Amino acid sequence: MPKLDEKIAAAEQKVKQLKTRQRQLEARKRSLAAKNRRSQEVRRKILAGAIVLAKVEAGELPKQQFRHWLDQSLTRDDDRALFQLPPKAGA
Repeated sequence: MPKLDEKIAAAEQKVKQLKTRQRQLEARKRSLAAKNRRSQEVRRKILAGAIVLAKVEAGELPKQQFRHWLDQSLTRDDDRALFQLPPKAGA
């Protein structure tokens, strides 16, 4: 019976390898999906920002209103500097 036991052990090892490979493929698939979602989110933000900036430049959106939104929303000094806003007090 040693041959049969060896065949069973080999088959169990192959199953382990296949399950490991399946987990790796599923993890890669999830990673790619997450990367795709992040890319789409960044693209939406860029497009929305471009529209808002175009509206401000065209005078369709008051510049002061836009600056107020930025002042209220931006907390990091490097982000604020992009829009010539002073550093946030107490940050």
